[in-house]
Amino acid sequence: MKKILVTGTAGFIGFHYAQRLLRDGYHVLGVDNVNDYYDTSLKEDRIQILESEEAFEFVRADLNDRAAIEKIFSDFKPQVVVNLAAQAGVRYSIENPHAYIDSNLLGFTNILEGCRHHDVEHLIYASSSSVYGANTKVPFSVEHNVDHPVSLYAATKKANELMAHTYAHLYGLPCTGLRFFTVYGPWGRPDMAYYKFTKAIYAGEEIQVYNNGDMMRDFTYIDDIVEAMTRLVNHIPSANKDWSGDDPDPSSSYAPFRIYNIGNNSPVKLMDFIDILEQQIGIEAKKKFLPMQPGDVYSTFADTKALEQDVGFKPNTSLDKGLGEFIHWYRDYYKMGNGPA
Repeated sequence: MKKILVTGTAGFIGFHYAQRLLRDGYHVLGVDNVNDYYDTSLKEDRIQILESEEAFEFVRADLNDRAAIEKIFSDFKPQVVVNLAAQAGVRYSIENPHAYIDSNLLGFTNILEGCRHHDVEHLIYASSSSVYGANTKVPFSVEHNVDHPVSLYAATKKANELMAHTYAHLYGLPCTGLRFFTVYGPWGRPDMAYYKFTKAIYAGEEIQVYNNGDMMRDFTYIDDIVEAMTRLVNHIPSANKDWSGDDPDPSSSYAPFRIYNIGNNSPVKLMDFIDILEQQIGIEAKKKFLPMQPGDVYSTFADTKALEQDVGFKPNTSLDKGLGEFIHWYRDYYKMGNGPA
């Protein structure tokens, strides 16, 4: 039974991924600090579900607690590490920069050091579509330069990719970075637009529509994210023998290092997204149109050719189906019964 350390298991993606690993027969140690960035009761409920599984262990710890992370590596001795813990949110980073430095930089350093000193076979870590920043050429490709982030959150994710490459180069640690594109679905994050919109619509409150609705997002359903990650866990990167410093490919290296986009490869206009959500809920939203917010980008659009080529998978869940699954979960979780609230 392969032992996998998954950080961020009280979070949205970490919870779903840990469930899949347990179903596939892995022994999973989950780590999370269960912070109050959003409703901790949702996080506690996720943990409770995971702890019902015999092959799951859980440790409450902060990634920037060096001693705690070192003890976790020493005691558990994971073969694979999946780092999904991070301070999330673009707009929150405008007002709370230190939270991102502590978790996303200091915390990630402790993960890298744990992997280095404990012979970890493969490190998979969460990056973000936010790294594309000011890029306007679409679809966003892992072969594009990403040196112009527009939020501190994005900058920390780009930094994670650079740090991982350094460890791949210096210590031969195989590292795979995953650029997630607007992940949504059951047990999601309450700070995300689809979740906030759903809550406001049911409460008869206004939803805030930024850039007057003129935005596009490559929404990716959680099951597609988990399937891609599951295929990648044993797809350990090796050196790209064709890599050249004269014409460097940002997505690979002479070291065991790889970057992938995980997106739906099908951006949706914000107003079309709202229309689908209204149809699924059965209530028309009250809309408040606002200007673009600092740190936001106009569009996200994933080129997923590398993922398809290497593991034979392309996310393809339709927004209509995915939002339907989310609304079904939302009504059940909040005990809303059937029909409009």
